[in-house]
This record gives sequence, structure tokens and C-alpha cells, in this order.
Amino acid sequence: MKVKKAVIPAAGLGTRVLPATKSMPKEMLPIVDKPAIQYIVEEAVNSGITDILIITNRGKGLIEDHFDRAPELEARLENGGPEKQKILDEIVSIAHKANIYFVRQKETRGLGHAVNCARSFVGNEPFAVLYGDDVIIGKDPACAQLIRAYDEFGRGVVGVNKVSKKDISKYSSLKVEPLHDNCFKCTDMIEKPSPDKVMSLYSILGRCVLPPDIFAILDHTEPGAGGEIQLTDAMRTLARRDGMVAVNFTGKRYDMGNKLGIMKAQVEVALQHPEIGKEFRAYLKELCKTL
Repeated sequence: MKVKKAVIPAAGLGTRVLPATKSMPKEMLPIVDKPAIQYIVEEAVNSGITDILIITNRGKGLIEDHFDRAPELEARLENGGPEKQKILDEIVSIAHKANIYFVRQKETRGLGHAVNCARSFVGNEPFAVLYGDDVIIGKDPACAQLIRAYDEFGRGVVGVNKVSKKDISKYSSLKVEPLHDNCFKCTDMIEKPSPDKVMSLYSILGRCVLPPDIFAILDHTEPGAGGEIQLTDAMRTLARRDGMVAVNFTGKRYDMGNKLGIMKAQVEVALQHPEIGKEFRAYLKELCKTL
């Protein structure tokens, strides 16, 4: 069965980037001229996804508004002449990128609990999960790379990159064996491992494709790291039982729940931006002379 549905968990509180996220969802923090979550939605759409469920919570109505039509703004742009037409087309296209739905996670109980809120949306189909904190930019969408692996192997897939030995305890660690190219067989994993529990330096970074039976596993997954229901713990059960595939995806990942990650995204995307890239590069070169 083709992967046509995606879930974007976006219910986190954004405590690592306060006070900016006191009144604005971290998923709406801009990278130049688009909010972070729009990059994630566009990645899903460019991967062949047609239906997207965004998991939110209280205070995140701005996300819903962003993917809705804005008649007053559109009318103002429509009357602004030819120079406003390009902006109008982009604004209108946001609402038509996919069939976008929303549901609230009424309790902050972890990523596994958030994904479990998507059960009725997913039904009996495989689905992609694109973490709301992680923007991945590249020529070949990371989600599409995982979907191709799912089509090839027919098993759950996780998107991975290597992280440093110093940082592995902040992420997850996977037990992997090479399959071919950038694909690995995954038979075990652990969330936020202590140094003696590290299996490899490959860690799940923001993307996975899961079979629908993950929901039955989540129902029996006990709270793990941080006292929350961890999606990694449920995927560990799946990996041990059926095996999974780990794809060392290409593309640059930006952690939008981290102040430094946000600044890296701003600078690096701005350098490639068709409108401001050239001038911004010149500005940075002059600025660097003063450092």
C-alpha cells in the first residue's frame, strides 16, 4: 500500500526557545520568509503525501490560520497590481498544498502519545511521521527517501544520521547492519542512552514511516525517558519483533527547538534565497571582518 498520509506532531511547548514561544508556536518561527512548519509540509507534499494531520495543543491556532485562506489579505494583494500577483499566488497556494487536518493532543504525554492521537486519521494504512521540530532541506526530500525504502522492504523505516559520541545521549541509538547504499537493517534501539547502552552513533532524526500496527504497540508502551510515552520505545518493540530499516538520509537538518539550530537555519537558508541571497552573502563577508 502506498504511503499517502503523514502526521506532524507539533504539540511541544517550545521551552528551549522561550521567551519567543510564550505566545508563538515554535513551529511558526520563520526561516527567512516562511514558518518552519511550512517547510515540513512542503517536504511531505513533495514526497507524494496527499493527506496531512498536524497534532497541536492549546495556543497553537496560528498554525491552523497559516494553512487557511485569508480573504481580506488576498483581496488587498489582488488590488495591488502585477507586482503583488506572485505574492498572492504563493499565499493562496499554502492552503492547497494538501488536505490538511488538525487534532489537539489534550495532554503533554510525549511523542508516542501524540502519534497515537492520529489513529482514526491513519486507519489501516502505513503513514509518515515528520517531527515538528525538524526542518530538513535538500534536493531529494528526506520523507521521499524513507518512503522509497518502505516500498522496497515493506517494513517500518526510520530516518537516521550519525551524531557525535558526546551528543548521542540526547538522542537515540540504533543497532544496525548494512543492507545496501544508505540503507541499514535495524533490530534494536534505545532512547537517550547512557554511555554503556550506546549501540551505534546512528540516531533517529525527525522522520519515520510506520505500519498501522504501531498503534497497538503504543497502547502497551509504558512511560519511558522523561516520564513520557516515547515513540522510540514503541519502534523498538517493532524493530525487535519484525525488524525495521534505517535510512541515512541526505539533506541538511535544522533543530528548530534549539536556539542555535534556529540561527543556523536562518543564515544558511538566507544565503540561498533567490531574493536576498546575494546581498546577504556580501553583508556576512563584511561582518566577518569585524569578528
